[in-house]
Amino acid sequence: MLEPLKSVLGKGTLISFDFTYSVWWNIMLITVGSTICSVAIKSLAVPHEFLAGGIFGLASLVFYKFSFLTPGWLFFILNIPLFIFAWIKVSRRFFGYSLYATFAATIAYEFINIHLPVYNHIYAAVACGTLLGFGAGIVLRSLGSNGGLDVLAVYLFQRFNIGIGKVYLVFNFILFSLSLFELPLDTIIASLILVFISATVVEQTLSMFNQRKVVFIISDNIELICHDILHEMKQSATFIKGQGAYLREDRNILMTVVNNIQLKKLEEIAFRHDERVLFIVENTFSVIGASFSRRKVY
Repeated sequence: MLEPLKSVLGKGTLISFDFTYSVWWNIMLITVGSTICSVAIKSLAVPHEFLAGGIFGLASLVFYKFSFLTPGWLFFILNIPLFIFAWIKVSRRFFGYSLYATFAATIAYEFINIHLPVYNHIYAAVACGTLLGFGAGIVLRSLGSNGGLDVLAVYLFQRFNIGIGKVYLVFNFILFSLSLFELPLDTIIASLILVFISATVVEQTLSMFNQRKVVFIISDNIELICHDILHEMKQSATFIKGQGAYLREDRNILMTVVNNIQLKKLEEIAFRHDERVLFIVENTFSVIGASFSRRKVY
Protein backbone atom coordinates (compact mmCIF):
# COMPACT_ATOMS: atom_id res chain seq x y z
CA MET A 1 0.00 0.00 0.00
CA LEU A 2 1.40 3.38 -1.03
CA GLU A 3 0.85 6.11 1.54
CA PRO A 4 1.67 9.81 0.92
CA LEU A 5 3.13 11.56 3.93
CA LYS A 6 3.16 15.23 4.86
CA SER A 7 6.30 17.10 3.93
CA VAL A 8 7.86 17.43 7.37
CA LEU A 9 11.50 18.42 7.72
CA GLY A 10 13.61 15.69 9.20
CA LYS A 11 11.13 12.86 8.61
CA GLY A 12 12.83 11.23 5.66
CA THR A 13 11.24 10.63 2.26
CA LEU A 14 7.81 11.94 1.39
CA ILE A 15 6.52 8.61 0.08
CA SER A 16 6.29 5.49 2.25
CA PHE A 17 5.77 1.99 0.91
CA ASP A 18 3.87 0.42 3.79
CA PHE A 19 2.92 -3.13 2.86
CA THR A 20 3.52 -4.86 6.19
CA TYR A 21 -0.19 -5.40 6.78
CA SER A 22 -1.18 -6.24 3.20
CA VAL A 23 -2.52 -9.74 2.57
CA TRP A 24 -0.44 -10.39 -0.57
CA TRP A 25 2.81 -9.53 1.23
CA ASN A 26 2.07 -11.82 4.19
CA ILE A 27 0.97 -14.68 1.93
CA MET A 28 4.16 -14.32 -0.12
CA LEU A 29 6.39 -14.37 2.99
CA ILE A 30 4.60 -17.38 4.44
CA THR A 31 4.66 -19.35 1.17
CA VAL A 32 8.37 -18.78 0.52
CA GLY A 33 9.42 -19.36 4.14
CA SER A 34 7.29 -22.49 4.60
CA THR A 35 8.62 -23.98 1.36
CA ILE A 36 12.23 -23.43 2.45
CA CYS A 37 11.52 -25.02 5.84
CA SER A 38 9.88 -28.06 4.23
CA VAL A 39 12.76 -28.57 1.81
CA ALA A 40 15.26 -28.38 4.70
CA ILE A 41 13.31 -30.94 6.72
CA LYS A 42 12.62 -33.37 3.86
CA SER A 43 15.98 -33.15 2.08
CA LEU A 44 18.31 -32.96 5.10
CA ALA A 45 16.68 -33.56 8.49
CA VAL A 46 14.64 -36.68 7.71
CA PRO A 47 17.35 -38.56 5.70
CA HIS A 48 19.79 -38.07 8.59
CA GLU A 49 17.07 -38.64 11.23
CA PHE A 50 17.69 -35.22 12.80
CA LEU A 51 15.26 -33.62 15.23
CA ALA A 52 14.59 -30.07 14.07
CA GLY A 53 13.05 -29.04 17.40
CA GLY A 54 9.55 -27.77 18.10
CA ILE A 55 6.39 -29.55 16.98
CA PHE A 56 8.01 -30.67 13.71
CA GLY A 57 10.74 -32.30 15.78
CA LEU A 58 8.12 -34.09 17.87
CA ALA A 59 6.39 -35.25 14.67
CA SER A 60 9.72 -36.53 13.35
CA LEU A 61 10.38 -38.44 16.59
CA VAL A 62 6.96 -40.13 16.36
CA PHE A 63 7.68 -41.00 12.72
CA TYR A 64 11.09 -42.49 13.53
CA LYS A 65 9.55 -44.58 16.34
CA PHE A 66 6.31 -45.82 14.75
CA SER A 67 6.69 -45.09 10.98
CA PHE A 68 3.13 -43.75 11.15
CA LEU A 69 2.02 -41.41 8.33
CA THR A 70 4.76 -38.89 7.45
CA PRO A 71 6.32 -36.07 9.51
CA GLY A 72 4.38 -33.58 7.34
CA TRP A 73 0.96 -35.05 8.16
CA LEU A 74 1.87 -35.69 11.80
CA PHE A 75 2.90 -32.05 12.07
CA PHE A 76 -0.49 -31.00 10.70
CA ILE A 77 -2.40 -33.23 13.15
CA LEU A 78 -0.40 -32.04 16.17
CA ASN A 79 -1.16 -28.45 15.18
CA ILE A 80 -4.94 -28.81 15.48
CA PRO A 81 -5.19 -28.10 19.26
CA LEU A 82 -2.68 -25.26 18.94
CA PHE A 83 -4.75 -23.61 16.21
CA ILE A 84 -7.87 -23.81 18.36
CA PHE A 85 -5.82 -22.04 21.04
CA ALA A 86 -4.67 -19.38 18.50
CA TRP A 87 -8.28 -18.70 17.44
CA ILE A 88 -9.39 -18.16 21.04
CA LYS A 89 -6.37 -16.48 22.63
CA VAL A 90 -4.46 -14.55 19.95
CA SER A 91 -6.49 -13.32 16.95
CA ARG A 92 -8.38 -14.65 13.97
CA ARG A 93 -5.93 -13.00 11.57
CA PHE A 94 -3.00 -14.70 13.31
CA PHE A 95 -4.95 -17.97 13.22
CA GLY A 96 -5.63 -17.62 9.48
CA TYR A 97 -2.06 -16.83 8.50
CA SER A 98 -0.62 -19.55 10.76
CA LEU A 99 -3.09 -22.10 9.40
CA TYR A 100 -2.07 -21.17 5.87
CA ALA A 101 1.59 -21.59 6.86
CA THR A 102 0.88 -25.12 8.10
CA PHE A 103 -0.99 -25.99 4.90
CA ALA A 104 1.84 -24.54 2.80
CA ALA A 105 4.50 -26.44 4.76
CA THR A 106 2.53 -29.71 4.57
CA ILE A 107 1.86 -29.44 0.82
CA ALA A 108 5.46 -28.43 0.08
CA TYR A 109 6.73 -31.37 2.14
CA GLU A 110 4.50 -33.86 0.33
CA PHE A 111 5.00 -32.65 -3.24
CA ILE A 112 8.41 -30.96 -3.50
CA ASN A 113 11.35 -33.33 -3.86
CA ILE A 114 14.79 -31.75 -3.97
CA HIS A 115 17.80 -33.98 -3.48
CA LEU A 116 20.61 -32.27 -1.58
CA PRO A 117 23.72 -34.50 -1.78
CA VAL A 118 25.07 -33.72 1.71
CA TYR A 119 26.18 -36.99 3.34
CA ASN A 120 28.33 -35.86 6.25
CA HIS A 121 26.28 -35.67 9.46
CA ILE A 122 27.72 -32.37 10.68
CA TYR A 123 27.62 -30.69 7.27
CA ALA A 124 23.99 -31.74 6.90
CA ALA A 125 23.15 -30.33 10.35
CA VAL A 126 24.77 -26.99 9.50
CA ALA A 127 23.04 -26.79 6.11
CA CYS A 128 19.67 -27.83 7.52
CA GLY A 129 19.90 -25.38 10.43
CA THR A 130 20.76 -22.51 8.09
CA LEU A 131 17.91 -23.24 5.68
CA LEU A 132 15.41 -23.94 8.45
CA GLY A 133 16.29 -20.76 10.35
CA PHE A 134 16.13 -18.62 7.23
CA GLY A 135 12.75 -20.04 6.22
CA ALA A 136 11.30 -19.71 9.72
CA GLY A 137 12.59 -16.14 9.98
CA ILE A 138 10.88 -15.20 6.72
CA VAL A 139 7.56 -16.57 7.98
CA LEU A 140 7.91 -14.77 11.34
CA ARG A 141 8.37 -11.48 9.51
CA SER A 142 4.72 -11.85 8.49
CA LEU A 143 1.67 -11.40 10.74
CA GLY A 144 1.44 -15.16 11.15
CA SER A 145 3.73 -17.92 12.32
CA ASN A 146 5.05 -21.30 11.30
CA GLY A 147 2.32 -22.91 13.37
CA GLY A 148 3.31 -25.46 15.96
CA LEU A 149 5.11 -24.11 18.99
CA ASP A 150 5.21 -20.59 17.50
CA VAL A 151 1.51 -20.22 18.38
CA LEU A 152 2.10 -20.81 22.07
CA ALA A 153 5.36 -18.85 22.08
CA VAL A 154 3.77 -15.75 20.50
CA TYR A 155 0.90 -15.85 23.01
CA LEU A 156 3.22 -16.16 26.01
CA PHE A 157 5.38 -13.33 24.69
CA GLN A 158 2.43 -10.99 24.15
CA ARG A 159 0.69 -11.85 27.42
CA PHE A 160 3.55 -12.42 29.86
CA ASN A 161 6.63 -11.11 27.98
CA ILE A 162 8.21 -14.57 28.08
CA GLY A 163 10.81 -14.72 25.34
CA ILE A 164 10.08 -16.97 22.36
CA GLY A 165 13.56 -18.47 22.67
CA LYS A 166 12.88 -19.51 26.29
CA VAL A 167 9.70 -21.38 25.29
CA TYR A 168 11.63 -23.28 22.62
CA LEU A 169 14.48 -23.95 25.05
CA VAL A 170 12.21 -25.67 27.59
CA PHE A 171 10.27 -27.64 24.95
CA ASN A 172 13.39 -28.77 23.09
CA PHE A 173 15.07 -29.79 26.35
CA ILE A 174 12.18 -32.18 27.01
CA LEU A 175 12.11 -33.34 23.38
CA PHE A 176 15.84 -34.12 23.23
CA SER A 177 15.66 -35.84 26.62
CA LEU A 178 12.99 -38.20 25.23
CA SER A 179 15.03 -38.77 22.08
CA LEU A 180 17.90 -40.20 24.14
CA PHE A 181 15.91 -43.44 24.31
CA GLU A 182 15.35 -43.63 20.54
CA LEU A 183 18.26 -42.02 18.66
CA PRO A 184 22.06 -42.43 18.70
CA LEU A 185 23.96 -39.86 20.72
CA ASP A 186 25.80 -38.65 17.58
CA THR A 187 22.45 -37.85 15.93
CA ILE A 188 21.23 -35.99 19.02
CA ILE A 189 24.41 -33.88 19.14
CA ALA A 190 24.09 -33.07 15.43
CA SER A 191 20.44 -32.13 16.06
CA LEU A 192 21.50 -29.78 18.85
CA ILE A 193 23.92 -28.11 16.42
CA LEU A 194 21.06 -27.82 13.90
CA VAL A 195 18.72 -26.21 16.46
CA PHE A 196 21.39 -23.75 17.66
CA ILE A 197 22.23 -22.63 14.12
CA SER A 198 18.55 -22.41 13.22
CA ALA A 199 17.80 -20.15 16.23
CA THR A 200 20.76 -17.89 15.37
CA VAL A 201 19.73 -17.56 11.71
CA VAL A 202 16.12 -16.81 12.73
CA GLU A 203 17.32 -13.86 14.84
CA GLN A 204 19.53 -12.59 12.01
CA THR A 205 16.69 -12.90 9.49
CA LEU A 206 14.26 -11.02 11.75
CA SER A 207 16.75 -8.19 12.33
CA MET A 208 17.93 -8.03 8.71
CA PHE A 209 15.92 -4.90 7.85
CA ASN A 210 14.93 -3.75 11.35
CA GLN A 211 18.25 -3.12 13.04
CA ARG A 212 19.05 0.52 13.62
CA LYS A 213 21.80 2.57 15.22
CA VAL A 214 21.02 5.00 18.02
CA VAL A 215 23.57 7.82 17.86
CA PHE A 216 24.33 10.39 20.57
CA ILE A 217 26.37 13.42 19.54
CA ILE A 218 28.03 15.84 22.00
CA SER A 219 29.70 18.88 20.47
CA ASP A 220 30.19 22.63 20.86
CA ASN A 221 28.85 22.98 17.28
CA ILE A 222 25.75 20.90 17.83
CA GLU A 223 23.44 23.36 16.08
CA LEU A 224 25.44 23.19 12.83
CA ILE A 225 25.51 19.40 13.00
CA CYS A 226 21.76 19.27 13.62
CA HIS A 227 21.12 21.62 10.68
CA ASP A 228 22.97 19.32 8.25
CA ILE A 229 21.27 16.20 9.60
CA LEU A 230 17.87 17.75 9.00
CA HIS A 231 18.62 19.25 5.57
CA GLU A 232 21.22 16.93 4.01
CA MET A 233 20.05 13.61 5.39
CA LYS A 234 16.37 14.54 5.76
CA GLN A 235 16.60 12.73 9.08
CA SER A 236 14.86 13.61 12.34
CA ALA A 237 16.75 14.26 15.56
CA THR A 238 16.05 15.12 19.19
CA PHE A 239 17.83 17.37 21.66
CA ILE A 240 18.36 15.98 25.16
CA LYS A 241 19.23 18.42 27.92
CA GLY A 242 22.52 17.59 29.61
CA GLN A 243 25.15 19.09 31.86
CA GLY A 244 28.90 18.70 31.83
CA ALA A 245 30.14 16.99 34.98
CA TYR A 246 33.33 19.09 35.27
CA LEU A 247 32.32 22.65 34.36
CA ARG A 248 28.60 22.15 35.15
CA GLU A 249 27.66 23.87 31.90
CA ASP A 250 24.28 23.12 30.35
CA ARG A 251 24.41 21.72 26.83
CA ASN A 252 22.28 19.94 24.26
CA ILE A 253 22.98 16.32 23.40
CA LEU A 254 21.74 15.34 19.95
CA MET A 255 20.11 11.94 19.56
CA THR A 256 19.10 10.40 16.23
CA VAL A 257 18.31 6.95 14.83
CA VAL A 258 19.79 5.80 11.52
CA ASN A 259 20.41 2.60 9.60
CA ASN A 260 23.84 1.15 8.75
CA ILE A 261 23.98 2.91 5.38
CA GLN A 262 23.25 6.34 6.88
CA LEU A 263 25.74 5.94 9.73
CA LYS A 264 28.84 6.84 7.71
CA LYS A 265 27.22 9.97 6.30
CA LEU A 266 26.19 11.02 9.81
CA GLU A 267 29.75 10.51 11.03
CA GLU A 268 31.11 12.68 8.21
CA ILE A 269 28.69 15.49 9.08
CA ALA A 270 29.59 15.38 12.78
CA PHE A 271 33.37 15.46 12.28
CA ARG A 272 33.10 18.04 9.48
CA HIS A 273 31.92 20.60 12.02
CA ASP A 274 33.89 19.44 15.07
CA GLU A 275 37.02 17.29 15.05
CA ARG A 276 36.67 16.85 18.82
CA VAL A 277 33.04 15.73 18.68
CA LEU A 278 31.94 12.84 20.91
CA PHE A 279 30.14 10.39 18.60
CA ILE A 280 28.45 7.50 20.46
CA VAL A 281 26.80 4.63 18.54
CA GLU A 282 24.58 1.97 20.08
CA ASN A 283 22.99 -1.03 18.38
CA THR A 284 19.26 -1.53 18.72
CA PHE A 285 17.26 -4.54 17.51
CA SER A 286 14.34 -2.55 16.10
CA VAL A 287 12.70 0.87 16.13
CA ILE A 288 8.95 1.21 15.74
CA GLY A 289 6.69 4.22 15.52
CA ALA A 290 6.99 7.72 14.00
CA SER A 291 8.54 7.45 10.52
CA PHE A 292 10.03 4.01 11.19
CA SER A 293 8.43 0.57 11.19
CA ARG A 294 4.84 0.13 12.27
CA ARG A 295 4.07 -1.74 15.47
CA LYS A 296 3.37 -5.38 14.74
CA VAL A 297 -0.12 -6.34 15.87
CA TYR A 298 -1.17 -9.96 15.42
